[in-house]
Amino acid sequence: MLALRLARGSHPLVLIRRLLVAAASAGVGFLLLSALGYAAAHPASAGSVLRLLWCFVPLAATVQFAVAVARTDPSTRPRPGLSSLGLGPIRLSALAAVSTAVSTLLGSAVALLFFLHLRGDLTGMPFDGGAAEFLGAGTELPLAAALVLLALVPVAASTASALALRSRPDPAQDTFGSEELPEPAPAPAGLPWGVALTAAGLAVEAIASRGTAGNAFPLPGRFDSTPVAVLIGWTLTAVGLAMAGPSLTFLCGRALQAVRPGAVRLLAGRVLMDEARRIGRPLGVVCAALSAVVAAAALYGGDERPYGPLTALGAVLVLGCTTATLLTSALEAKHARAHTAQALLRMGAPAAVLRRATLLRAGALLALFAPLTWVIAQLAALPLA
Repeated sequence: MLALRLARGSHPLVLIRRLLVAAASAGVGFLLLSALGYAAAHPASAGSVLRLLWCFVPLAATVQFAVAVARTDPSTRPRPGLSSLGLGPIRLSALAAVSTAVSTLLGSAVALLFFLHLRGDLTGMPFDGGAAEFLGAGTELPLAAALVLLALVPVAASTASALALRSRPDPAQDTFGSEELPEPAPAPAGLPWGVALTAAGLAVEAIASRGTAGNAFPLPGRFDSTPVAVLIGWTLTAVGLAMAGPSLTFLCGRALQAVRPGAVRLLAGRVLMDEARRIGRPLGVVCAALSAVVAAAALYGGDERPYGPLTALGAVLVLGCTTATLLTSALEAKHARAHTAQALLRMGAPAAVLRRATLLRAGALLALFAPLTWVIAQLAALPLA
């Protein structure tokens, strides 16, 4: 009841973020049910398991987005005096888990209704049966399996949100909670492992393309022919970029402070170094998602119908959730350094200095991650072509 009351009295932007989580959950639930319907209609097909495996990519992106939304929810933010009311870290993490579960369960329910409607199980076959083939219309849908698949997003998202908020540091101990500029944070240590996993993922994709007649990655509209090794290679690449993202962001901050920096470069570099762990991982995930899109465009740019409806839905979910996660993490970082910004303004720093520092940080990140995304996409598409 407390979670519902807090949701009803939340700021409109908070409600919009929760509705976006519900929409993402609905999209993933629809993909999972589509894989189940295809498996029920084609029990002897080897592509049924592969369709289900590909659904875990947007599922992971949705869970990441749900955790980012839970971290920026004002109702779950630790504040002085809440512990005396019984709302300590454990209760707040449980509250975040319940709020996330409510949003994702709403999305799963919408996905089930929409899926049954397109199959013709509720009011007859819509769109002249155009969705009958890839939804497995006309075959009995296993109810228990459908409920288990629909529960994957709520269970995973609520559990991840509870764990993330339970391990969240105390804001009173945050370096941006004081009225002084932080000392630079220590460098993240995930760069070697991130580079190794990215290289391993590209190598697996290259090995998967050997001995394959025609296109080695016929994903759009033809899930049956997609090699499992390509999925494994892309997953390794995405995990590697996510691990290397904080270190690369930290290096951007250090580069901004090189060669006698001024006040703007010093402030921008210090902030990037301190926020490397918070925004670096979402940046790496966005880099992986965009590189996959660029590689797919390079492979299927000349086809008349390059993408099937389910592939397009999965791509929209992955790109949308990863981008929304990055923006939400940036908002969280902005809230974390609000005290420092206010202190600088009280000391007489012009507001234009803070704006120039923000633009400088965005430019430095774009200058590093944009070429990196293009290089990873070209390396991934080259052996598959």
